[in-house]
Order: sequence, then C-alpha cells, then structure tokens
Amino acid sequence: MKHIACRVVVEGVVQGVGFRRSAMAQARARHVAGWIRNTEDGGVEVLVEGLPASVQGIVAWMHRGPQGAQVTGVRVEESAISGATAFAKRPTLVAEAIG
Repeated sequence: MKHIACRVVVEGVVQGVGFRRSAMAQARARHVAGWIRNTEDGGVEVLVEGLPASVQGIVAWMHRGPQGAQVTGVRVEESAISGATAFAKRPTLVAEAIG
C-alpha cells in the first residue's frame, strides 16, 4: 500500500505536558516516520508519514493529545513523502530575527 505524508500544527496547551514524548510513543506504536518539534508560539509542528490508516490514527490522536494537553486547534495539510525511516524529536522552531 502507498504511503502518505502530512504536516500537522497543533495549537493550545501542548508544551510542557508531554505532548512530544507521547506523540513519539504513538508514532512508534503505529509504525509511522517523521518528526515533531515545539514552535515558538507555543504549538507543536509534526511531519508524519506512513500507511494511510496509521497516519490518520496519529492525526486523530493529536486532536486530543496526552492527559494534561488542551488542544484548541489542529491544522493538517498534505505533504511530500520525505523518505524518513524513524520518528524523531527536532529542536524548537524559532523565527529568525529580521533587521
């Protein structure tokens, strides 16, 4: 079966509640690849790829997150397959200073 990929941005109280750690466990359990990182604005950004049912399953989980998270928004967009073979934590995305 063909793999799919999507970029997900999760908003709300999702930092400091174990969201990335829990998402990594969910990714391993669902055999998906990609990465996750905090964003400077308090959200979480994720790239996930794998079999459609597995990707859809982890995206559905992101709508609620782990205990303690308060998800207020989830944006999902289709993405190109990156060829990732594991799921990794990346450093926080920080906007570059202009000027």
